[in-house]
Amino acid sequence: MEVILKRSVEGLGSPGDVINVADGYARNYLLPMELAVHATERNQRHLEHQKRVIDQQETRDRELAQELAAQIAEVTCHLTRRAGENDRLFGSVTPTDIVESLRLAANIDLDRRVIELREPIRELGAFTVTLKLHADVTTELRVVVEREEAVTPS
Repeated sequence: MEVILKRSVEGLGSPGDVINVADGYARNYLLPMELAVHATERNQRHLEHQKRVIDQQETRDRELAQELAAQIAEVTCHLTRRAGENDRLFGSVTPTDIVESLRLAANIDLDRRVIELREPIRELGAFTVTLKLHADVTTELRVVVEREEAVTPS
């Protein structure tokens, strides 16, 4: 039986592939699990339409990510933290802190998971942080961690 794969199936193919499989395998597994549909003219046209829509959406998402990357590249985030001797922070700067700082500095809302930090920042200084906005779009953000001025009671 000829079927069109809707999802990737290991050993068979990727979405959109037209493959020939045993009737029982198609009827008992691929079709009920919605991994494939019958290879009819109508289903092929529908699948091609879905591919075009997905490609258009992907292109739009990539363009928006590139525009956002250009905005982020121009921003420097300044964070103030308490630090001890040797410029070691009491605590650390996490991706959540960086996202909040970016929101305040440039009014850009991001999810903290786009920030690629191997480990939290634990010292004062200037750092370059990588942001993965899209599968094809990454940018760098400059983060400056400064010492918080001690407030002396009057």
